[in-house]
Amino acid sequence: MLGAATRRGALLLAALTAAGAVRAAAAGPRIEVWRDPGCGCCGAWARHMRQAGFEVVVHEVEDVAPVKRANGVPEALWSCHTAIVAGYVVEGHVPAADVRRLLAERPPARGLAVPGMPPSAPGMDIPGTPYDVLLFGGSGGGDRVFARH
Repeated sequence: MLGAATRRGALLLAALTAAGAVRAAAAGPRIEVWRDPGCGCCGAWARHMRQAGFEVVVHEVEDVAPVKRANGVPEALWSCHTAIVAGYVVEGHVPAADVRRLLAERPPARGLAVPGMPPSAPGMDIPGTPYDVLLFGGSGGGDRVFARH
């Protein structure tokens, strides 16, 4: 028969395990970001994603171009950082809501991109400039507008 101390220890272990499982379930999708360590807007975009509930893992690299090439991002769509979430590429300052929509709809594509650095995109945060989020690498070829902001 278990002693009182052993039972308390077992109950504590079970409670801690359950709490960890709840925290893990509550965490949003994991998104890995490759960025230049000196780029402030990339850090601001990562904060935007964290605030939206994503688990953000940042990899600081001196040259992000090899990551872009390895993940099939066309040069015309390049921005300052590249991310991967659930098998999709997220290039540049894509809003968190668009990434959530991508994950919900799961279209047959490589990912989403906001080419360049539009001033009003998340992480840039200077309102007033419209921009498009593009879905790229789809089975039909070509890029299409996924969202307009």
